Amino acid sequence: MNTANLAAHPPLTGTSGIDFTQAMAFIWREAEMLDRHDYSPWLALWTEDGRYIIPIDQDETADPLNSLNIAYDDAEMRKARVKRLRSGFAMSSAPAARTARTVSRFVVVGDSEDGLDIRAVQHIVEYKFDRTRILAGEVLYRLVCGTDGLALARKEIRLLNSDDPLWGIGYLL
Repeated sequence: MNTANLAAHPPLTGTSGIDFTQAMAFIWREAEMLDRHDYSPWLALWTEDGRYIIPIDQDETADPLNSLNIAYDDAEMRKARVKRLRSGFAMSSAPAARTARTVSRFVVVGDSEDGLDIRAVQHIVEYKFDRTRILAGEVLYRLVCGTDGLALARKEIRLLNSDDPLWGIGYLL
């Protein structure tokens, strides 16, 4: 096995102008915001036309816009989702679950003037109603340079078990 390729790293800054190390730090900061239920700063991370998508289909070539999704949120839907989570009136979010997430295995899958696409793996450990549940999946992040630094233009979460019968997720992935 050629181990020289395993040591290769993406360039720190590519065509997008986004530094890979800063991109990873941004993604980790976003995960921490979600674990702490810091939804206002989380909403501020997004571009106005950004999309938060959780497809059911495992086929990566499927178009989420024309497929069944657990979530397909634009800015207004993200705000409405956060409002429901904060209100305590949504059955799936009362009481709020405690979560701890790990995001790892960052791979640059696209780098252009339009932004940086990074695929990563996310594990979420949820504790609620005296039980622990683990969710895992691949996440595709599209990061762009915004006026205040990096911004999320897309976050697409493909859960490993998204085709199980739907059960409530009372938090943001």
